[in-house]
Amino acid sequence: MADLFPPLVTAQIDGKPPKADEKVDYSNLPCPVPYDELHREAYMSLKSETFEGLRFDFSKGLNQRFSLSHSVMMGPTEVPSQSPDTTIKIPTAHYEFGANYFDPKLMLVGRVMTDGRLNARLKADLSDKLILKANAQLTGEPHMSHAVFNFDYMGKDYRAQLQLGNSALVGATYIQSVTPRLSLGGEVFWAGVPRKSGIGYAARYETDQMVASAQVASTGNVVMNYVQKISEKVSLATDFVYNYFSRDVVASVGYDYILRQSRVRGKIDSNGVTSALLEERLSMGLNFLLSAEGFFFSQVDHKKKDYKFGFGLTVG
Repeated sequence: MADLFPPLVTAQIDGKPPKADEKVDYSNLPCPVPYDELHREAYMSLKSETFEGLRFDFSKGLNQRFSLSHSVMMGPTEVPSQSPDTTIKIPTAHYEFGANYFDPKLMLVGRVMTDGRLNARLKADLSDKLILKANAQLTGEPHMSHAVFNFDYMGKDYRAQLQLGNSALVGATYIQSVTPRLSLGGEVFWAGVPRKSGIGYAARYETDQMVASAQVASTGNVVMNYVQKISEKVSLATDFVYNYFSRDVVASVGYDYILRQSRVRGKIDSNGVTSALLEERLSMGLNFLLSAEGFFFSQVDHKKKDYKFGFGLTVG
């Protein structure tokens, strides 16, 4: 008899009336992600930190807040060549010493390399809603040192950021949640020394299973990406990058697969570049890294035979 009734009537007889669309409470929207993290899910797959050569990282915690780290990197460094079909690589080795301080409201990270470079990062919670972030790099080369300070303010349903840097760099970003799933934002910047300015717009839409974002700027860059969560451990990502001044365009497809004791990330793009990064946990505090990158179907880059392989260990 149930087949004789329309679906609406049948549902009412079963005691399960159709659920009406819930009204959106626009006065209680979620806080969006920071403007500079619009594409973070896609970059986890598409921007994995591949490397070439040997890498060894060791970290030791001295107490609950302070730790030291040592890193050794051995591998080739590319230098400019007169021939576009030739890649010149010079064997190099670097040692890096680091110190880290972590507190619930303060983070300090410092790195010193044998070539004289000093990198420092700071993150401090000035209040429950205001965060200070700073990045600095000091080198012995003239005009290569720089420092940038970011002041991030987190509102109830928006985020705002003010950026100050050397070379008279001033920038600001703002992103606002307009629905529970959609957020819109914009940015402006001014660099005094090269006397350049720009403006940009961005949008981000996310659900429990997908994230889509787009960004366009007056500098000519257009970025669009999409991430689909297949399961709790598998996600696929794709992006499209286009510059309407130079007419350069690159499209990429990537993946992120998390196993019980390992993680595999990789991508392939329209230039023929294929890369993959494997992180394997051998035991507690001991990880093995395997990195590979090569050109497979690009006729221009295939002549260079520029294939990159690396492996490493992370202890601590």
